[in-house]
Amino acid sequence: MKTLFRVFALLPLPLLHGLGAVLGWVSFLASRTYRRRFTDNARQAGYALGRIRPAVAEAGKLVAEVPRLWFGRPVAIHWEGAELVDMARARGGGIVFLTPHLGCFEVTAQGYALRYGRITVLYRPARKPWLRELVDTARGRANLATAPTTLAGVKQMLKALRAGEAVGLLPDQVPPRGLGVWAPFFGRPAYTMTLPARLAQQTGATVLLAWGERLPWGRGYRIRLRPWSEALPAESGAAAACVNGQMERLIREHPQQYLWGYARYKAPAGRRE
Repeated sequence: MKTLFRVFALLPLPLLHGLGAVLGWVSFLASRTYRRRFTDNARQAGYALGRIRPAVAEAGKLVAEVPRLWFGRPVAIHWEGAELVDMARARGGGIVFLTPHLGCFEVTAQGYALRYGRITVLYRPARKPWLRELVDTARGRANLATAPTTLAGVKQMLKALRAGEAVGLLPDQVPPRGLGVWAPFFGRPAYTMTLPARLAQQTGATVLLAWGERLPWGRGYRIRLRPWSEALPAESGAAAACVNGQMERLIREHPQQYLWGYARYKAPAGRRE
């Protein structure tokens, strides 16, 4: 499998995105379950399929671009709002980047690692050993560390922030049972991780919103940064609702690149230590 990924990594990004667009529509049309979840999630947020139709192809591009991002040459990355990072680094205390399943979230961490230095990202380890080995190898890039969604991973991220480094999370990812609370997301209860607020409150780190826009015709990516716009409540449920509200704000900037097919409202899996 790693060999196949390396072969696809040699392909130009426009071709990979073209193949991904086809893959996205094939998956959408072939799977009734996926299609229903996609349209139901979009409708919950107030979008008809006609408004976010490009998101079908964008989901396929997300899959097709992975070999290039993991094993290929660096891609073109543009920045919007980099001064927010510069100011946060000048203040010290670390940075917590919050990124929804919007655009290319893989490139946001890579872009930071290339431009600024070490960043630790939270991820859920793959269940299958061969896939876990592939992911661990591919993400083992310079200045890019990974932390699993376990208590050990939480400690790893706290340590990084206390050293003045950056961490990245996808707060609209369903956490394991015991590591989240139920909070509204586009008006419907969703199991939401409490970790972002805990990291910021325990370390005094700066919280920034980030997402990687996928540019048309394979021209690369634009990392868009936004400031955190409100105080984080001390109570975990209120803090989780606040985080969800910020993610909604970011998603509404460009809903055509959100991963509407993600099972956001599923029940959490058993806690993993």
